[in-house]
Amino acid sequence: MLPAPPLLLITDRTQARGDLADVVAAACAGGCRWISLREKDLPAIEQLALFARLRTATAPFGARLTLHGTPELAQAAGADGVHLPDGGDPVQARAILGPATLVGLSVHRPDAAAMDPAVTDYITASPIFLTTSKPGYGPALGLGGLRAFVAAARVPVIALGGITARVAAGCRDAGAAGLAVMGTVMRAADPQAEIAGLLAAFGPVTRPA
Repeated sequence: MLPAPPLLLITDRTQARGDLADVVAAACAGGCRWISLREKDLPAIEQLALFARLRTATAPFGARLTLHGTPELAQAAGADGVHLPDGGDPVQARAILGPATLVGLSVHRPDAAAMDPAVTDYITASPIFLTTSKPGYGPALGLGGLRAFVAAARVPVIALGGITARVAAGCRDAGAAGLAVMGTVMRAADPQAEIAGLLAAFGPVTRPA
């Protein structure tokens, strides 16, 4: 089951305004309860140290803290789950991490979206819209592309890429089970307010008929 609310904050310390742990804590104060450390350029030992700092920042809010990377590193960190890159092996990750952890996967094509719900908890579909966090990354799928992912998927689809409060309801109505954000919150002058606005705009999840 996805964390509630289904809003995934992916970290990027290079975009964060101020200390990453402070940004994440502010996001939690705004209602975020799902954060994933994505700092793959750091050596493993530095990722583990940063993860520990984020665990301290998120613990008072009861947030789930996952890691973008390998299941082995997620296990070493004591993460609540792992997010795998496109082409990653959810079966291997589930075998390493066990049944209680979240296993997610980046997917960029609807024809690759039919994951086994016994091993994969969710997929991210991206980029829904063009994003300044990853310039040149695309083409954008748009809401029509998001609908195609939802139709093909056997697990919840999380919309990622260019997600703001302005497009949140459209993603929900296209069938997204949740949203994933990075730069929108990392660069925000007020991460707490940014998260609160995203959650208010996304509202209750409904599936299209």
